[in-house]
Amino acid sequence: MSNVIYKIGDDISTDIIYPGRYMATVLPSETPQFAFADVTELNTMLNQKEKSIPAIIIGGKNFGCGSSREQAASTLKGHNITVVARDFARIFLQNSINLGLNTVICPEIEADENDELEISETEVKNITKNKTFPIIPLPKARQAIVEAGGLIPYTQVKLKAKLGL
Repeated sequence: MSNVIYKIGDDISTDIIYPGRYMATVLPSETPQFAFADVTELNTMLNQKEKSIPAIIIGGKNFGCGSSREQAASTLKGHNITVVARDFARIFLQNSINLGLNTVICPEIEADENDELEISETEVKNITKNKTFPIIPLPKARQAIVEAGGLIPYTQVKLKAKLGL
C-alpha cells in the first residue's frame, strides 16, 4: 500500500514532468531533482520525500503527452513513484516500461491526496474511500520488463539465462 502524494490533471506533458531547460542533465541519478520543476509544490514535496518510500501520483487522461524525452519517466522512477492515471500517452508509456517505472492505467480512478491505495494486477483499491477500480493491465511481456527494473535489466537476465550464466 502507498499514499497518494499529489493529484494532477489531464494532458500533463513531458515538459511539465521534466522541463526542457534541464535536457542537458540526463543521468538518472541527477534528473529526479528537476521532476515537476515548474510545479513548485510537487517538486518540493518530491525532493523532500525519502526516496526509498514508495508513493503515488494520480494523473488524468493523456499523462506524459508531448515530446519523447525519456527523462520524464526516469525522473519519476528516481523518486520511487507509481503513476496511476486514466490513460497515458503512447510514447511516455513505452519509455516508462523501458525504464521500469510503475504505471497503472485505471480509467475510473477516484483518489485524492493522502488517500491510501492498494494496487493489484487487476484493480486499484482506494482503502481510504473503500472503493475499487479496475485497471487495464500491461501485456505480460511488458509487465515482465517493468518488474525486472526496465529493458536493460530484463535483457541482461534473459541473456544470462540463455548463456547459462
